[in-house]
Amino acid sequence: MSLPLAGKVAVVTGSSRNIGAAIAKRLADDGAHVVVNYNGSKDAADELVQNIEEEGNGKAVAIQGDVSSLEDGRRLIEQAVEHYGRLDILVLNAGLMHNLPLDAITENHFDEHFNINVKVPLFMVKAASKHLQAGGRVFFFSSSTTRFSGVPPSYLVYTATKGAIEQMTRVLAKDLGARGITVNAIGPGPVDTDLFRNGKSEQLISFFANLHPQKRIPQTEEIAPIVAFLSRDEAGWINGQTIFVNGGYSV
Repeated sequence: MSLPLAGKVAVVTGSSRNIGAAIAKRLADDGAHVVVNYNGSKDAADELVQNIEEEGNGKAVAIQGDVSSLEDGRRLIEQAVEHYGRLDILVLNAGLMHNLPLDAITENHFDEHFNINVKVPLFMVKAASKHLQAGGRVFFFSSSTTRFSGVPPSYLVYTATKGAIEQMTRVLAKDLGARGITVNAIGPGPVDTDLFRNGKSEQLISFFANLHPQKRIPQTEEIAPIVAFLSRDEAGWINGQTIFVNGGYSV
């Protein structure tokens, strides 16, 4: 039986670890050829590539690139196409979350978040659009904080970037849709990653876990399947949507 993503080429930003690594692994399991993007975590990226290659379903290559840089973001796209000869799936997973209360927010804090979470992803889509095959897929990452009524005030700037992502998703779905390219956003809740755990006490982590109906924090492997499904040909009528993968966290 043929694999659903056999021969497809996917670029996943920030994919040496955490959610990005789980997505890269899942896409490769479904037959895709994957670009594992890393900035400083070369060893982790190389290990993931080795694991994917040993599985034998897809292929993988690690490409360094700092996706806080427009130049590196564009270069990542060009190197991926140069290596594999095509591009079908772009997963803009990399992001920044450093939460501050209103009186501590600076222009640099604001600019840094909008650069990494909004500006570079947009211009990577622009660079990728000339290479994406008909029926291609673009995935942004939003957050369940855009729907959760109990969002802490310190999430102000981060949540604002994710609101921008959701609106870009809607508009780009119309822009690229004529070529059969879908654009969707994935909105996880808290996920057990380094980014989530950083600076949180076990008591606070337990608090977030208890906000879920299942009273736990999900693993990264529980986010990856929605990206894999939406990458399939049969998911082509799902477009311009933000899909919240949060176990009911924002209900």
